[in-house]
Amino acid sequence: MKSPVRRPTADEIADMADSGLDISRFFTNQGKMKQPLASIRVDIPQEMLKELDQLAAELHVSRKAAINSCLRRALDQHLLAKRGER
Repeated sequence: MKSPVRRPTADEIADMADSGLDISRFFTNQGKMKQPLASIRVDIPQEMLKELDQLAAELHVSRKAAINSCLRRALDQHLLAKRGER
């Protein structure tokens, strides 16, 4: 019985690159690049924060994920409305 192939972790691959080793075999060009993140601070009324936490609990996601989901939906709706204006 063959033992499963162990894949190196991202840190191990980074260490290989730092050592000058060729790491191109670990990149398949099949993945999707993630956009860089930016942190912002937003002041939210306490009542809205309670609603947000309830939504996050219902969806079984973090507060951050709930914010991202709601914001994405709002931006998409705004874009669709703008397209409809033309």
